[in-house]
Amino acid sequence: MAYGAAMREVPPRTAPYEFLLALDEALRPLTDAAEITLVAARLVSQSMKVSRCAYAEVSLDQNTFDVTCDYSDGVPSLVGHYRLEEFGAEFLRLVQAGQPFIVEDAETDPRTQSELDSYRRAQIRAGMAIPLLSAGQLCSVMSVHHNRPRHWRQEEIELLQLVAGRCWEAVQRARVSRELREANERLKLEVRDLSRTERQFAQLVAGVTDCAIYMIDRKGYVSSWNPGAERIKGYTADEIIGRHFSQFYTIEDRANGLPDRSLSLVATKGKFEGEGWRMRKDGSRFWASVLIDPIHGPDGHVIGYAKITRDMTERRLMQEQLNQAQKMEAIGQLTGGVAHDFNNLLTVILGNLDMVQRRSPADDERLQRAIEHATRGAERAAALTHQLLAFARRQPLNPKPTGVNQLVTTLLELIRRTLPEAITVQSRLSAGVGQVSVDPNQMESALLNLAVNARDAMSGKGTLTISTELVNVSEDEALRLGDLLPGPHAVISVADTGIGMSAEVIARAFDPFFTTKPIGQGTGLGLSQVFGFVKQSGGTVKLQSEVGEGTTVKIYLPRVDVSAVMRLEQDGDEVPRGRSNETVLVVEDEDDVRAYSIECLQDLGFSVLHSTDGPSALRLIAAHPEIRLLFTDVGLPHMSGRELAQEVRRMRPELPVLFTTGYAQDAMFQQGKLERNAELLTKPFNRTQLAVRVRHLLDA
Repeated sequence: MAYGAAMREVPPRTAPYEFLLALDEALRPLTDAAEITLVAARLVSQSMKVSRCAYAEVSLDQNTFDVTCDYSDGVPSLVGHYRLEEFGAEFLRLVQAGQPFIVEDAETDPRTQSELDSYRRAQIRAGMAIPLLSAGQLCSVMSVHHNRPRHWRQEEIELLQLVAGRCWEAVQRARVSRELREANERLKLEVRDLSRTERQFAQLVAGVTDCAIYMIDRKGYVSSWNPGAERIKGYTADEIIGRHFSQFYTIEDRANGLPDRSLSLVATKGKFEGEGWRMRKDGSRFWASVLIDPIHGPDGHVIGYAKITRDMTERRLMQEQLNQAQKMEAIGQLTGGVAHDFNNLLTVILGNLDMVQRRSPADDERLQRAIEHATRGAERAAALTHQLLAFARRQPLNPKPTGVNQLVTTLLELIRRTLPEAITVQSRLSAGVGQVSVDPNQMESALLNLAVNARDAMSGKGTLTISTELVNVSEDEALRLGDLLPGPHAVISVADTGIGMSAEVIARAFDPFFTTKPIGQGTGLGLSQVFGFVKQSGGTVKLQSEVGEGTTVKIYLPRVDVSAVMRLEQDGDEVPRGRSNETVLVVEDEDDVRAYSIECLQDLGFSVLHSTDGPSALRLIAAHPEIRLLFTDVGLPHMSGRELAQEVRRMRPELPVLFTTGYAQDAMFQQGKLERNAELLTKPFNRTQLAVRVRHLLDA
């Protein structure tokens, strides 16, 4: 988000996951929340070479926040109390919505002008603020500041998001641990002299409702029971006192002797602390954090045990969602990079096959057939890389308001033709579902993928039901579903009557290349492609399945309240040509892709200049006013294609820009936001596609 100020180069830093490992190592032994945030702020500040890193906690009224700690280098500390609106209305809106707020130069950014004095007092010229939401409420913000203008790279934004999440989790664990220690210490103090403090102890235990606090005798039988234990475990005092505490454990843990072993550890080591599944009266399970301490009599011998149990199910769910998100992000980094490199190779292969076909004798059937076979194989490889990019959430999308019921209705006939006649395809479309902002082509591809998966699961015979409905996702549901904001969502469900999935298969269903089909009958990318596309479109995907009971895939997408604008594109058969006085500057660091692009443009009649990086391209533009269009790769060394275009806009605002990319990592491409007089051509591309885009921009 540059606003006219020159951005300085950011020096290289430690690889993201090396830094995260170092951060985990530094935070692991810490038990104090303030120390955790200070160590994290210091490591981030030193790694990213910024003037300040700060951690703030937001008040319950969502209007103010307290900077509890920061690490500063050459600028004053910001520890203190502030109003969120002091840093601008856009800052307030974005962080309350859970979105990062990024400023590269506060002096020129129009969003900071109304509160520019606040930024100047804090000596914030550039900064990133990463909000953290819990149950839909803003709870904390981690930010970095710099006292000079600075361009923030995408990997720096992603790293700070991961650090903020881990820092918050560490703080929460420290607080829970402190609360348990404090509760345990209070309990030990209260029961040290039973005859003197029995009444105070009873009042203390009865007043705690978020922890189960109770006593068991030396053999493990329950001797006291507080309201918190009744709330968490479901038993009243009359029902449970006198019964053995092992009934709170699962059948597996009882068979393995865990209850007796935990008491033995208390006797030998002085306490037992752990986590695991426990059972309620109604038979349901919950994830428990357990602390057992011995109670000694006047003679020093153990007379019983104090046991504190806390229900950590919700927190465990949040941790699992965070771990899954981090796993998927790491896999996405790998698959996206591989697909990007393959798209560069496929651009050269498909482009040159097209050129050979055009220049080879039309009557040489054997040669034409060989070219067609090679082209078909390369196109299948291009489709595979497209699926990889979809999983990695890096495929360039063209989102537009799309009527959900209209899209499904249009697709139903194609699905019926695709599936065997023995499969009945039916629809249940609710009225008033409305529109969502998606790429219609990718949405159709996702639904077709699900239909094909359903066909295979039903072995060619059964019923496929596609239904739609409008649901209002509450804050609790948004937390349970993960990665959703509360509000109205369109839900598209694809249900089959197939063999279903086991819990183990469901856990891996979205992993790329995971498949239960025989070798050669599937790539394992179908569901991962759907997952990546829906996530990239602001939604989520949930699986419901049992072995023998079929599978239902539910796609949640935020509803939008705008009218769909349908744009029809008609492609002519004739390839547009260029003129010799039309000069195109090609900027591409891959030698073969650059050579192919130059040859295509020259063959089309254009004059061509070329460069391998941004700085040399800027020198060519300054020296050659006859250049009519810039054709640049996004992923260039030293200066990205986007940064190159911004510099060119300052020199020649009227110059059209055609971007090309193997994947669109930059947010402006992912969200379909391109500046005026600019377009995006995805790799692999052929001569005709290049000609149409160049001609369209030049004639606009």
